Amino acid sequence: MDLSIIVLAAGQGKRMRSDLPKVLHPLGGRALLAHALDTAHRVEPAVIHVVIGHGAEQVRAAFATADVHWVIQEHRLGTGHAVAQVLPDVPDSRIVLVMYGDVPLISPDTLEKLLAIAAAGDLAVLTAALDDPTGYGRILQDDSGNIRAIIEEKDATAGQRCIREINSGFLAAPAGRLRHWVQALDNDNAQGEFYLTDVVAFAVRDGVPVRGVHAADPREILGVNDRVQLAALERCYQQRQAQECLRAGVTLIDPARFDLRGRLTAGQDVMIDVNAVLEGTIRLGNRVTLGPNVVMRDTTVGDDVTILANCVIEEAVIGDGARIGPFARIRPETVLASGSHVGNFVEIKKSQVGEGSKINHLSYIGDSSVGSHVNIGAGTITCNYDGASKHRTVIGDDVFIGSDTQLVAPVQVGDGATIGAGSTITRDVPAGELTLSRAAQQTRPGWKRPVKKRG
Repeated sequence: MDLSIIVLAAGQGKRMRSDLPKVLHPLGGRALLAHALDTAHRVEPAVIHVVIGHGAEQVRAAFATADVHWVIQEHRLGTGHAVAQVLPDVPDSRIVLVMYGDVPLISPDTLEKLLAIAAAGDLAVLTAALDDPTGYGRILQDDSGNIRAIIEEKDATAGQRCIREINSGFLAAPAGRLRHWVQALDNDNAQGEFYLTDVVAFAVRDGVPVRGVHAADPREILGVNDRVQLAALERCYQQRQAQECLRAGVTLIDPARFDLRGRLTAGQDVMIDVNAVLEGTIRLGNRVTLGPNVVMRDTTVGDDVTILANCVIEEAVIGDGARIGPFARIRPETVLASGSHVGNFVEIKKSQVGEGSKINHLSYIGDSSVGSHVNIGAGTITCNYDGASKHRTVIGDDVFIGSDTQLVAPVQVGDGATIGAGSTITRDVPAGELTLSRAAQQTRPGWKRPVKKRG
């Protein structure tokens, strides 16, 4: 099908009470417009025209790599006026599909139904039945169920406002016919705007059938005008995400308390506890367990990994059989090898931790290479920043580092070395030896602790 899609994205969204253009507000971690464009690409158009107005430069900058044709609507005079800005660039031989940048849940299957009608030469209009149709244009039908007109709510009578079948705004038509109808639009209405919906009356006048496609799921056509609607759509979107994960075999302890703000690939027998937030691209192997309140972004996790409660993991690679948390933070460019353990209140940044190594308590490991089967005691810190530059710490295999040790980088610890608790290490540590730095312990006989004076 030779198809041109027009995505209307010029609105300011005053009710959002934000400096951010409405179509850039996030849903599921991505801009509303991103969802609309993803769906548009899935029906394989020849070109996607995006009409922008308010915050046009912000929108273009946010989608700098998008494969779309940008069209500026200098004066926002309604949906009909917006479509008119694009039609000079659309050949008469094409089908035109009109979409909306603030309606993120529309499905490709629904769009395909509209396109099939338009391909037959008719005008296709997407409708839905809403329990509360407030704010939407109402569908006026004849006794046979054919669409005769669409009346905007501000122009509707009291009786017409009781109609539950509403216009979604989505339509498809042959380009030549749509051009003729759009050129005939006027703004003689309560808003003083050129309504795209008025093309229905012109189609009826010209004897062109106007056929409705009823959205089986009304959530598909819901748009965003304020933050209340945005929050409601977020939950709709997350419910969809949760259902897809469940169908793919992922166990969600409570699907209502799960947020996927990106894409998840999961193996078999994965279990995710409540309030997990997964962002970006997440890959989970087989038999992975995520505890409650885990936040993870752009991370790959191997098989048989356990991540306990309240961990934050960003841009990391976690090997098979690793165990993390609770309350651990794994920062970008960290690689944990198979069988490694990272415990409570441990932070690791831009480091590689070898197979079977353990960092179990209250430590910071940054800009480091940690070998295999290393044990790092509680309170250990790699002092990697001198105030101007970052330096690396290199720890060999089979090293034991006692609690409360400071490793002042750049420094290397040889294989099999032992560092005594409470040491500050400023020079390289030889392999296989015990190294420690401590002040001599003193006891002062007869010393008395100060006592507050009373009275």
